[in-house]
Formats: sequence, C-alpha cells, structure tokens
Amino acid sequence: MQVQEPYIAPVSKVGMMGQKQPGYYVLRLKAVAGDLTASQLSCIAGVAEQYGRGSVHLSTRQGVEIHYVHRDNLENAELALQQGGVELGSCGPRVRVIVGCPGSETCRMGVFDTKKIAKELDSKYFKKDTPSKFKMSVTGCANNCTKANENDIGVRGAIEPEWVSSTCSDCGLCISLCPVNAIERKKNNDGYSYISDQEKCINCNICTSQCSDKAWVVGRKGYTLFIGGTMGRVPRFASILKKMVVSEDELYLLIEKAVTFYRNNARSKERFGHMIDRIGLATVKNEILGI
Repeated sequence: MQVQEPYIAPVSKVGMMGQKQPGYYVLRLKAVAGDLTASQLSCIAGVAEQYGRGSVHLSTRQGVEIHYVHRDNLENAELALQQGGVELGSCGPRVRVIVGCPGSETCRMGVFDTKKIAKELDSKYFKKDTPSKFKMSVTGCANNCTKANENDIGVRGAIEPEWVSSTCSDCGLCISLCPVNAIERKKNNDGYSYISDQEKCINCNICTSQCSDKAWVVGRKGYTLFIGGTMGRVPRFASILKKMVVSEDELYLLIEKAVTFYRNNARSKERFGHMIDRIGLATVKNEILGI
C-alpha cells in the first residue's frame, strides 16, 4: 500500500506564511487593485470559518488574510479557495499583488482606467522573482490614494493644464486653488494671461476640474512614473522616472526596463530604492530612459 506524502507547499511563493504559533499559517489572498466579487468573498468567509477561526484580516495593501490555518488543513483550504476563484498571494523576493484605486471608472478625479493598468501589470509580473520584495501601485490622480511614491513602481495619473484666454473671466480662483502655487497671473500687451509653471506643477487636475469658466483645460493626459519607493525599516520616497508618460505603450516599456535594470543590478535582498541610492539616481534614470 502506497503511503501518501504529506502536503508540502512552497510556502513563501504561494502566499502561505508561518505564524509565531507552531503549526499555524496565514493565507495571504490576491485581490488585484483591491477587487473581489461577492462570490469570492463568500468563499473566503467559508474557508475562514472551516479552516481558520472565523475571521479575516485586511492588509495595508488591499489584501485579505486568513489566520490560524493549521498545517494539516493547508491543502484543503487552498483547494477550497481555488474552487471559489480565489488565488493565493505572494511573499518573499518576488512581485507582490498590484494595488490600485477605483480610477476613472467611478472617481470623478480619476484621470485614467486604473483597473486596466493594474490587471495588465498583474498578468505580466505577479509572482515573478526579483532580488527582494517588489511592490507596484496604480493611482488615478495626484490625490495619490494608493501611494504611488511608496512603491518600487508607482503609476499616477497626470494632466498638463492649458489656459484658454477666450473663456477666462479673470476671477483668479485658480491661483488660490492650486496646491503648489504653480499658477501665476501676468500682465501683457493683451491685458493679462495665466501661466502654469510646469516645474512646480504636480499634474493634478484641480485647475481643470474646478475652473467655473472652463478656462483651464486638459492639454495632455498621461501618467507620472515613480521608481524606488519603499517603507519598512529604511523608508524612501520614490523618485520620478518620467513626469509625463503619454501612452500605455511607453508606460509598459519603461516599467519593463526598470524591472530589468533592478534584476540585473541589485544585490540580494536589496530594495529597488536602496539600489538607486547606491548606484546614483542620475545613472539609473539615464540607463532606463536611454539618455
């Protein structure tokens, strides 16, 4: 009679983490851009009831975790989740679940379809091996709800405002509304003009969305791409790789170049941002951008 081998999972890679309590594990579940269906939630609740202690934990990166799953129940719990369409997450030195805000689908401030970008990045990079943990965030506008500048790769919606003189009533409201004082009124031969300083501008859409005269319109729309953000023991805000990326194709190309550069140049367990500080931001940007 053949003896069945005990279930042994590649724990860190499939999102099973050992707890401090011997024999018990945390199941980290995948929710791309924070989305789960009602059916998936029902499945998760059932697994938590049957194999955990009847509760779940919501992580800081839009994930769901089931704690107190005994080693003997890991195989059955994973199978039940799979049958309910729920995928396990990722741990260790590899790409984690991509987080994202609601974006333009439901948010009036959203510049682009965040869910589309998040799903594309998930399909290409999720669970791929990297020198250390690697996190990506997609956020729809400069409100930065999903903290693009705290991730190894951060994508943030961006617009470049353009002033239309023919509709402006010279109310000056845009000057007071701009969060970084990038708008200035200047006198000229035609009377006046309003100028947006693109060095100061953070490419938010406050002026274009709040101007009652519609004198500020969207000139260009795209993405600001950040690299090298991390929290943890040694926090580092991400650096801007490119302030205005104007197409999805360019965005995906630059992200691929950034991930490849990190894989080729980082030391073991070295985060992307710490590698950038070691090599030098100018050098890294020049290599990725091909300057």
